Amino acid sequence: MGRRKSGRNVNGVILLDKPKHLSSNAALQQVRRFFNANKAGHTGALDPLATGWLPLCFGEATKLSHYCLEADKSYVVTAQFGIRTTTSDAEGEVVAVADVDVSEAQLQQVIAEFIGPQQQSPSIYSALKHEGKPLYYYARLGIEVPTKTRAISIRDIQLRSFDGSRAELAVTCSKGTYIRTLIDDIGQQLGCGAHVAELRRTWIEGVEGQLLSLEQVAAAAAQCQPDLGDYQALDSLLEGNDAVVRQLPSVALDTYSAQQFMQGMPITLAAPVWAADTMLRVWREIDQALLGVAVFDGERLLPKRVMNDVVSIAQSH
Repeated sequence: MGRRKSGRNVNGVILLDKPKHLSSNAALQQVRRFFNANKAGHTGALDPLATGWLPLCFGEATKLSHYCLEADKSYVVTAQFGIRTTTSDAEGEVVAVADVDVSEAQLQQVIAEFIGPQQQSPSIYSALKHEGKPLYYYARLGIEVPTKTRAISIRDIQLRSFDGSRAELAVTCSKGTYIRTLIDDIGQQLGCGAHVAELRRTWIEGVEGQLLSLEQVAAAAAQCQPDLGDYQALDSLLEGNDAVVRQLPSVALDTYSAQQFMQGMPITLAAPVWAADTMLRVWREIDQALLGVAVFDGERLLPKRVMNDVVSIAQSH
């Protein structure tokens, strides 16, 4: 038998405003210790340099974190032109310096070229590994290595400011997009190079809740009395398990169908109104308890994730 995890059964979501220079995992573990939670995970790492939206899922909410990884996201990024680094951000070593002679019109023109579906490759100076060594190791030696590309889509880029050497951009993009690579690519297209000086995640599709700083969570933890089992101040901060999937439409089931769903059984709907393959949040009508998420196959709800923290309601006959 596996060793049982220690800590409390905590269910829900904290939408953390991740501070700069802290890894996503370090932020998660710090909040997890505050809650004394036995199960927790985040929904897609932010670089230590980056700040902003980092949903932390606890307990049953971790079952839904995958759908958050698939969501579109928005960022505000400050690009520094004229300097390339090993990591394409301010924390890397400088590998190339060039004069910057770029007009706002030129920058706008190049930005427009990066909007839409595309294949994105990591920078040759990135820290991604090839045969155990970072790509920048080979780049410094002038060795070409194969790099994998991924299909992404840049939904929108808005130029918010530009002073001739730095630009602030608002970017909305699909899953799997490397903002560092995007900025590096824009710099290369302009002929001067660039890296990310500042980065903040400002939106995740389907995520709703109060954005909390680490200091706010710590202040709530200071009001608790763990020795007495009192975590009320912290637990009051938790959003519902569905706080990371609120882009999904909802369907409510009667008590009998809800019980069948909780047992993993398909539910036939009398009057479906969704297209086949639609993902749905599933609720119990009588008390609005979240049962899980399901995919609609054209006639039935097929359970994909079922919540185990739902209190059973006895059937009356």
